[in-house]
Amino acid sequence: MDRGTGTGGRPGAVVAPGGAPRRGRPRSEAAERSIREAVVTLLEEGLPLGDISIERIARTAGVGKATIYRRWADKEELFVDVVRDIEPPDPDLPGTSARDDLVVMLESVRLGGLAQRSSALLHNVRAQMKSHPKLWDAYVATVIDPRRATVLEILRRGVARGEIRDDLDIDLLNDLIVGPMLVRAVMRPDAPLPGDLAERMVRAVLEGLGPRSS
Repeated sequence: MDRGTGTGGRPGAVVAPGGAPRRGRPRSEAAERSIREAVVTLLEEGLPLGDISIERIARTAGVGKATIYRRWADKEELFVDVVRDIEPPDPDLPGTSARDDLVVMLESVRLGGLAQRSSALLHNVRAQMKSHPKLWDAYVATVIDPRRATVLEILRRGVARGEIRDDLDIDLLNDLIVGPMLVRAVMRPDAPLPGDLAERMVRAVLEGLGPRSS
């Protein structure tokens, strides 16, 4: 199928006289919004992810399939974008200390847990994603892995600043800090998620990770 690929395989690229690539038609924000909303509509109607085709999305959105393929390589990429729209946005870090940044990151996990509990759509989509390996792998690569990388970088900065001991495994520290919130937010859906939970968890862990007193 022709996905509108031009020079260098970039969607929407057009070759100008002399062979230099130039931009094609500007992307329509209204079309993108209609496509994303079409996916949500189909999900809200109870269609399983596996039954939602590009053809059906295009028909629901009132656009052509080429319009979708100019923006997303496949439906898995589109689904991941839609799920990211539904989830709370990634937080901006204050950058003042490892402690402050970790509290912000854990708070985003807590808010994600609250969102999943309050949104049947988000809960169902996440549950279905795990039974579609290609979709789940795309979600992990574009959402989960970058978030993990952010926490690892926070911890490395904390070590460099002398806020965290330098004799500990950074990957293990990530699990020690993020793991408890994931258990509370995802694996224990009836567990309370109070507003001060991120602060309390980070404080409890860092008290055991701080530099030894001389």
